[in-house]
Amino acid sequence: MIKPSLSPVSNERVQLKRKFLLVFSVGNFIQINTCNGFYCENFTPNAKYKPKMWTENWTGWYTEFGGAVPTRPTEDIAFSVARFIQNGGLFVNYYMYHGGTNFGRTAGGPFIATSYDYDAPIDEYGLPREPKWGHLRDLHKAIKLSELALVSADPTVTSLGSNQEAHVFKSKSGACAAFLANYDTKYSVKVTFGNVQYDLPRWSISILPDCKTAVFNTARLGAQSSQKKMVPVNSAFSWQSYKEESPSADDQDATVHDGLWEQIYVTRDASDYLWYMTDVKIDANKGFLKSGQDPLLTIWSAGHALHVFINGQLSGTVYGGLENPKLTFSNNVKLRAGINKISLLSVAVGLPNVGVHFETWNAGVLGPVTLKGLNEGTRDLSKQKWSYKIGLKGEALNIHTITGSSSAEWVEGSLLVKKQPMTWYKSTFNAPGGNEPLALDMSSMGKGQIWINGQSIGRHWPGYIARGGCGACDYAGTYSDKKCQTNCGEPSQRWYHVPRSWLKPSGNLLVVFEEWGGDPSGIALVKRTTGSVCADIFEGQPTMKNWGMLASGKINRPKAHLWCPPGQKISEIKFASYGMPEGTCGSFREGSCHAHKSYDAFQKNCIGKQSCSVTVAPEVFGGDPCPDSMKKLSVEAACN
Repeated sequence: MIKPSLSPVSNERVQLKRKFLLVFSVGNFIQINTCNGFYCENFTPNAKYKPKMWTENWTGWYTEFGGAVPTRPTEDIAFSVARFIQNGGLFVNYYMYHGGTNFGRTAGGPFIATSYDYDAPIDEYGLPREPKWGHLRDLHKAIKLSELALVSADPTVTSLGSNQEAHVFKSKSGACAAFLANYDTKYSVKVTFGNVQYDLPRWSISILPDCKTAVFNTARLGAQSSQKKMVPVNSAFSWQSYKEESPSADDQDATVHDGLWEQIYVTRDASDYLWYMTDVKIDANKGFLKSGQDPLLTIWSAGHALHVFINGQLSGTVYGGLENPKLTFSNNVKLRAGINKISLLSVAVGLPNVGVHFETWNAGVLGPVTLKGLNEGTRDLSKQKWSYKIGLKGEALNIHTITGSSSAEWVEGSLLVKKQPMTWYKSTFNAPGGNEPLALDMSSMGKGQIWINGQSIGRHWPGYIARGGCGACDYAGTYSDKKCQTNCGEPSQRWYHVPRSWLKPSGNLLVVFEEWGGDPSGIALVKRTTGSVCADIFEGQPTMKNWGMLASGKINRPKAHLWCPPGQKISEIKFASYGMPEGTCGSFREGSCHAHKSYDAFQKNCIGKQSCSVTVAPEVFGGDPCPDSMKKLSVEAACN
């Protein structure tokens, strides 16, 4: 968080800030309106004496089951913060700064994924997300250097061009800080400020803590990037299975009511699952029994997912999505003469937590439920007697716990059930060595829930494939959660975080309930580690080391810094190009200009080390490969 200074500056504005901090800290109930969003530079408090506060700067966006994974460019977050500060902002808080996990059934809203990574500067596993974490760190340092001027005066704004301007803060004591902004989304420009020329990349802001020296630009990443990978850490699990039984309307522990009831009203959120059960009597003289034309069963549900069983056999599955949780099942079903048992397993995927009158939003089978194709035409089943049963038999037996798992009749070996719906699986494993974060790769499964040692990892749903518009991501321009999406055509969530604090050295119980029918042999325990690190540095880009060097007459050249996590070393230079390389970390490629000795300095200075740095200058790479052109260095190194 960036907070206003309490430095003793004899300025009315500063005294006002002091009063605010004092009043705010002692809990006086003064209402202070604030801003939440991707951008807040134009936010204005509802009174002039109130501070301009940004309580939620959204560093990314949540992942929904069935949706692409949103990412927010690092350059744009830094740009949004610098723009807010230059417009008089006093306080910035990030949401989220540390990603998290919706363990159990705690996901905050229907269809919200178990992962709440949020593309945050610190990821779901507690690891820095580079370059986002490092770039924001450098931004905060630059703002801190400008603090005395920022808290002492309101900015003076001057135009530097058609889409460029300077915000200058000057105190009576002589402190000065400037923010030079280029709002153009297509073109980088050179601007003159204070008789000095500055390069401003598109959609960027440079910070000059002394109104002379640029120490930071929001679009120039001095921090390294990193590519994470998931590495299997144990041998294949040895599984046992238990088949969940489909209940019937005459079960002793079922509750009988006339008509269809709303799901959460019945379950009180004690379980994601609610059985709706009824009997349908078919006379032997029904025409469809002779013609072979099965009747059409149609079920309207408020959501969120539904499994339809006819006489104990799965007839079909339907599910909704975040934008439209409602669903309809409409299939021809096989009925026999006599009593037919219809069992509908309605599944809730989180509770609503935001929206207009969200407390009135429904879930479950609300009808109508109809059978079409009988002698009498269409039969409405909605008003007849329905039996209700909350949860699954496996839940009632607590078979996800160490003590409860012994109450079920598990099978293994050749009897192991695979690719069948409504199946429980269990296995045991030992905790792997090391301290890398752990996860379960659930890509071979469909939908259900996971427990380790009786604690719920959360809902898994890798069978829900991400839809959306995934493509090239340009940092410039206004961001929305539909921009810069990833994972299209893949599971919305494949890996599920396993906290090491939940594990014992040996004998850990893993239990999975699978609704759709997956192959448990594909489940793997993996560790999250760094596969490679990258740097992408422009010639002459502002750096924090510029601070103080102007007065000494020294020329500071930017450096490419690479470092692997503790326990890992740089083993290979996968790519290096000084000139005009293209692409991003993990997909760099040579451009129209390339220094042929680009690899040499890295091979010499970095191989076998945990960290290294190389100056970005022509002589380091054998000379200038394209004089009079703006050049940069892109490098990727493997960590092992």
